[in-house]
Amino acid sequence: MKTSPRRRAADLAYATIREGVMAGRWPSGAHLREIELASELGVSRTPVREALRRLASEGVLRFEPNVGVTVPTWSETDLDEIFELRSRLESYAAELAALRADDATIAAMREATLEMERAAFSGNTPDTVAVTATNDRFHRLIIAASGSKRLGGFIASIIDVPLIVRTFSRFDAHAMRRSIAHHKEIIEAIVHRDPVWAGAVMRAHIQAGRQVMLGGESAKSADQLRDKAARR
Repeated sequence: MKTSPRRRAADLAYATIREGVMAGRWPSGAHLREIELASELGVSRTPVREALRRLASEGVLRFEPNVGVTVPTWSETDLDEIFELRSRLESYAAELAALRADDATIAAMREATLEMERAAFSGNTPDTVAVTATNDRFHRLIIAASGSKRLGGFIASIIDVPLIVRTFSRFDAHAMRRSIAHHKEIIEAIVHRDPVWAGAVMRAHIQAGRQVMLGGESAKSADQLRDKAARR
């Protein structure tokens, strides 16, 4: 069955706009206007409207009545809440994964981490889109390995894709290497079937991202959090 021209145009608009958001093309709070996007993409407003609605339904963009579609923005309170919930839920997922992950899933985690490292350091500048995609894959593997039917839905409801992208866009080389090192240590904790270790590193990992997003240095505080949790 052939795809209609309208469907192809909507898919093109969706992919192009999503990639732009992922790459940080528009700042937080930016208003995305159908007519401007349609002109840029060389399509009518209808497929652009469909693409914007789809992205809003996925949480990549935000629809506000009487305003339209905007790139999400967050207050410090929002950031604290999002990262705190992620810390609690994803550390629990890592603890479960340490008890339940099979060899194939662990191998997939290693591959995602290697791809993330290549995306971060193989070029002159990090490929933020690829870094985000591989990081997302790693975290989804952790959640899947937890074996919890509900945990994935809870975590998906609080993860804001543009927020993750903007977090990585603020990482310098030191912060990026630390993030990748956390992934590798989480894998080792899972290989050794140590849920306390896995959960502690995941908490440190999320805390590090929070500190970078808020503009603070995270290495010392995040590693101290990990060591403190591991001693409990």
